[in-house]
Amino acid sequence: MKHFIVNIGCEYGSGGPDIGKMVAESLGIPFYDRDLVDQVVEKLGVDRDLVEKADSGEENVKYEFDTTFGPRYANLTNRVIYTQFEVIHKLAAKSSCVIIGRCSNYILKDRDDCLNIFVYAPEEYKVKHIMEQKGVSQKEAQKLVKYNDGMLKSRYEYMTSSDMRDCRTRHMMIDSSILGLEKTAKYIMQLIDLRFETKIKYIYILTKALRDKDLLAPFFFRNFKQNVKQERNDI
Repeated sequence: MKHFIVNIGCEYGSGGPDIGKMVAESLGIPFYDRDLVDQVVEKLGVDRDLVEKADSGEENVKYEFDTTFGPRYANLTNRVIYTQFEVIHKLAAKSSCVIIGRCSNYILKDRDDCLNIFVYAPEEYKVKHIMEQKGVSQKEAQKLVKYNDGMLKSRYEYMTSSDMRDCRTRHMMIDSSILGLEKTAKYIMQLIDLRFETKIKYIYILTKALRDKDLLAPFFFRNFKQNVKQERNDI
C-alpha cells in the first residue's frame, strides 16, 4: 500500500474524530488526535493542563521555569505549536496515518502524499451530536459548540493566517449530516482508494468489522465481493 496521510480538519461536533478513527481502523493505519498532546507533553516536560490550553487555541499561555535569578515565565503557546510541527512531520514520515486537526494540512502542505479533508455540519446537528456524546443538555451543548468552534477557528488563524474553512486548502469538504458518520467514512475511504490506489485489504476489514459488530460491515462485505470480482476480471 502506498504511503499517504489523511488530514481531517473539522468543526466541533461534526464528528470528524469519529469519522477519522473509522477510516484509520478500516485501513489498518495509525490514528492521531488527542495522543498528539501526550507526545507534546512528553517532549516538553510541561504540565498537561497548560499544554492543553495552548493546544486548544488560547494565545499567550505562560509557563514558569526556574533560573539562577529566580522563576521566569515564557510563552508556552509558541513552544507547543513548534513542537507539534516537529511531532506531526515525524509521524507523517514514519507511516501512513490519519491526523485530526492541529493544522496538519498546513504543516504538511509541502508533501504530495496528503489528502486534506474538512468535515462540517449544521449547528443543530453539531449540538445534537454533542448532547448524545457527552450527555449534556441542549443549552450546555450549544455553549460547547460555540466556544470550541471559536477556539478552533482562532487557533487555525493564529498558526496559518488563513480560514480553516477555506476550500482552497482542502481536497474535500463534506457535510457529515448528509450521510451520517459511517457513510461519510465510507465516502472518504472511496476517495482515498481512488487517490492513492490503496487496494484495501477487504478480508481484514470485513473480519474486524464483523468481530466488532461494526455498522459498516455490510458495506465492507459488498466491496469485498466487488474487489474479488474485479481481481478475477484482471487475471
